Amino acid sequence: MSYRYIVFYKPYNVLCQFTDEGNSTTSRQTLKDYINIPNVYPVGRLDLDSEGLLLLTDDGQLQHRLAHRKFAHPRTYWVQVENIPDEPALNRLREGVKIKDYQTRKAWVKVFPTEPPLPPRNPPIRYRKNIPTCWLEITLTEGRNRQVRRMTAAVGYPTLRLVRVAMGIGKGKNGFQLDLKGLEPGQWRDVTDIERKVLEQLN
Repeated sequence: MSYRYIVFYKPYNVLCQFTDEGNSTTSRQTLKDYINIPNVYPVGRLDLDSEGLLLLTDDGQLQHRLAHRKFAHPRTYWVQVENIPDEPALNRLREGVKIKDYQTRKAWVKVFPTEPPLPPRNPPIRYRKNIPTCWLEITLTEGRNRQVRRMTAAVGYPTLRLVRVAMGIGKGKNGFQLDLKGLEPGQWRDVTDIERKVLEQLN
């Protein structure tokens, strides 16, 4: 059986599902507004207010493997936070943060010296003249609910904008990273032959 694998650049304020089952009184955009392909479903989730890379497939076994935290597939985010994090806060993110009843795994964190190359968000974040912002690159090997936002808030630097830019698939020399190259928000593509080969080897 030949499965379908799709890389989608999810825009801000789009539900990570094909139907809006909430109780919202306003009409919200869903994946169906962008992807008209039957029987594909997202691997993991991105929150309504998050943007970036989403892998969709009709391969249920692969869905489980990539989404489950026990397999520790890395996910990389570009994160705009309020204020400029100091080194102790950055080290707390790197070593793991206590959030409610769990401790996050160690994360890879670096500070961008300048704003990363991203398309403008629509609508833009609300800027506050007297409060600077900073961009971080954070790589996690787990994907708990709103984890990045909860981590940065826990160390005192609330997330303003969150974009997933890459997802690791495979291990070692056979590993690969899916990314957003060539896509604008709202666009999608089928995986390349090389990407497909790595994905199929995971099953």
